[in-house]
Amino acid sequence: MINAYDDSIIILASKSPRRRYLLQQAGLSFRVIPSSIDETSVTVSSPETYVRLLSEAKANDVAVKYPDKWVIGADTIVLQEGTILGKPRSQTEARAMIKRLSGQTHRVLTGYAICCNAKSRSFSETIKTDVLFKNLTDEEIEWYIRTKEPFDKAGAYAIQGLGTFLVKSINGSYTNVVGLPVCEVIDFLLKEGVIGLTRSSHKPEQRRNCVIHPSK
Repeated sequence: MINAYDDSIIILASKSPRRRYLLQQAGLSFRVIPSSIDETSVTVSSPETYVRLLSEAKANDVAVKYPDKWVIGADTIVLQEGTILGKPRSQTEARAMIKRLSGQTHRVLTGYAICCNAKSRSFSETIKTDVLFKNLTDEEIEWYIRTKEPFDKAGAYAIQGLGTFLVKSINGSYTNVVGLPVCEVIDFLLKEGVIGLTRSSHKPEQRRNCVIHPSK
């Protein structure tokens, strides 16, 4: 069984419901304390470097207030032929983004950072996933825009939502496209001893499953 602790040693420095869901699905116990950094304060260099630096800034912003906790920061962008596609601010922008992605392969970049100031430990990297959209009709695009799902998503779509029908194939991490490369995050936390694997079974006849719990 996974035990939940109010004083979890892990903090997610993001208000994203998608990142929260991914970590919950992975069985982690954590608190959500969004960072309050001004994202425009981070200089845009290469897209890969930008998302990594922004994730570091988010994690560090929270880590200084909770130095004994392990803080996770992340940022995701959609890159199409060298152009960063952010969150659309209008139906016109959403329509233009989706039409641009239709029938094309784009890249989703997520930078993530994990740090604990008390232990002087920090790590960050950028994970890349290539996503191929199907050829979309104007009717399909207009229907999707009317769902209003595109308006708080980078690239104007949500692969884990109704936007799943837009995607023909992906090459790389699925959770990275959703907003957090869970495999890499869990791997780091395991190696650092922040979390561990235990075995539990509710009934003798049931198979014993590995679950994740915060290390004490």
